Amino acid sequence: MHACTPPACQSPVPRHLPFSQGGAQWSRGAATGTRSTETNAEVGHRASVNAPTQALDCFSTPGLFTLGFARYTLLAQVPVSQFSAALCNLDTLSIYLRLSFSGVFFFASEPFTRYQLTSSITIATTLKMEWFGRAKINFTHAPSPRPVRQKDGTETDLLKICESTTPPCHLNPLLFNGHLQTMWTATKPHGPQVYYRRKVFEADHKTYKGTFAVDFAVEPFEETDETLPRRTVYFTDEQFKSMPSDDSKPMLVILHGLSGGSHEVYLRHVIAPLIGEGGWEVCVVNSRGCARSKISSGVLYNARATWDVRQTINWLHEKFPNRPLFGMGFSLGANMLTNYCGEEGANCLLKAAVVVSNPFNLEISSKMLQNNFVGREIYLRVMGTAMKQLISGHKTEIETFTDLDLAAVEKVTYLHEFDREVQCPTWGYPTEYAYYRDASSTDAVLGIRIPFIALNATDDPIAVNEALPYEEFRQNPSTILITTSLGGHLCWFENGGSRWHPRPIGNFLNHMAFNVDLDSVKPLQDARTTDKASRGADYDPMRRKLAIVQD
Repeated sequence: MHACTPPACQSPVPRHLPFSQGGAQWSRGAATGTRSTETNAEVGHRASVNAPTQALDCFSTPGLFTLGFARYTLLAQVPVSQFSAALCNLDTLSIYLRLSFSGVFFFASEPFTRYQLTSSITIATTLKMEWFGRAKINFTHAPSPRPVRQKDGTETDLLKICESTTPPCHLNPLLFNGHLQTMWTATKPHGPQVYYRRKVFEADHKTYKGTFAVDFAVEPFEETDETLPRRTVYFTDEQFKSMPSDDSKPMLVILHGLSGGSHEVYLRHVIAPLIGEGGWEVCVVNSRGCARSKISSGVLYNARATWDVRQTINWLHEKFPNRPLFGMGFSLGANMLTNYCGEEGANCLLKAAVVVSNPFNLEISSKMLQNNFVGREIYLRVMGTAMKQLISGHKTEIETFTDLDLAAVEKVTYLHEFDREVQCPTWGYPTEYAYYRDASSTDAVLGIRIPFIALNATDDPIAVNEALPYEEFRQNPSTILITTSLGGHLCWFENGGSRWHPRPIGNFLNHMAFNVDLDSVKPLQDARTTDKASRGADYDPMRRKLAIVQD
């Protein structure tokens, strides 16, 4: 593993747009350890707070006590009775966030953080803290990364490009572990405004028929459509017919996370600097039923459902023949995009791809979450609830086209229970773990033949470090795994509320699109660093157990 220590390997590179440190901002309060003014109607049952008096800086958020002080000695207690009562009053994720903060003891002078919910729930965990928010950055790569030729004729390689386009990772020191980073997302729902026009495509897959929605980033408009997410409207027939173009703008195809969509703030932070003056065109492929899209069959999606993104990329390649296509995926969408790149291999139409917070090994990630209180009662519960709501929104179609037991689905609590009741019968898997093993993208890394970058935080509580395929990345010269020691899941919050991840992503994509001779990065035919076995034995990384029968 190559460790990057700034500033030695962060040489400046030409950038085609300024990456703003703006976006969602923290609101600054008085430099005291006081709590924001709130009412019971706003936050439910609130625990009392003994706040410290020595404050360095206070970041005030309505409904939360402030978190800036010299020794992080915030003390709060939440009785279990209040914990249960509050769940009935507030949005699930916001409640979990508030209770997690209000039940935490922060001790900056000791190498651990102790979580305590009074009355009978006590949780203790040891966490490594990176002081002052200075995260370490590591690059995992093959011994000889794939060579790349730049437009000026100079030769470089994929690793050097990643090193030069990845800035130092300086995050908010108050959010000093993956749980705090991840949960803080609930307090920062706002971000850059991105406007979309939607096109609903009829799926061309012979087995998984139906429809799916693709949202294209466009110039701001005044129209509204209450049936769609904010700042999203449908294309008119005339607008859509005029879309095909011979221009050579780079185009980015994005896949969102579990039950998300084009409206998600983590992807809007990436999109906003790229579009407009940035020179990029962007579209988001919404998974079936997500982002208020309708389904016309009983088929939703799973972690290896690559057919809709494949159809979208093929369509873009046909309608915009001169545009270089790039891919990006977040969380579950990152797993799907990794699978797509592995399935396509040397035939992949993308010039490069970036995945962010990919869980890779779904079985390991699920079991790690199940085996601790926070993972089970916060993350798996919230994700399970989100997927149940997705099913509820398409209840009529589900009842019409499937044999799913909706009564059993309604009783599930956690994500793995949802997968047992929905994904297993839908796709024919005997257990949720058989589904996780088959849909994981770990082996797909070995089949990728285009420049491929993965960005993960090793303190990510959802896409856990134990699930990252370090050895697989070392086997493929076309792939680089960039890990930071801080950042959580899809977060990387910096001081001021901005996020770090759009800058390395944007820098890399801009360098590939505008500085690299893309003819030099055509898909490799065989990218493995190890020799094939003798006596005719061979390994196919994309051999899967789910056999898709073509009707």
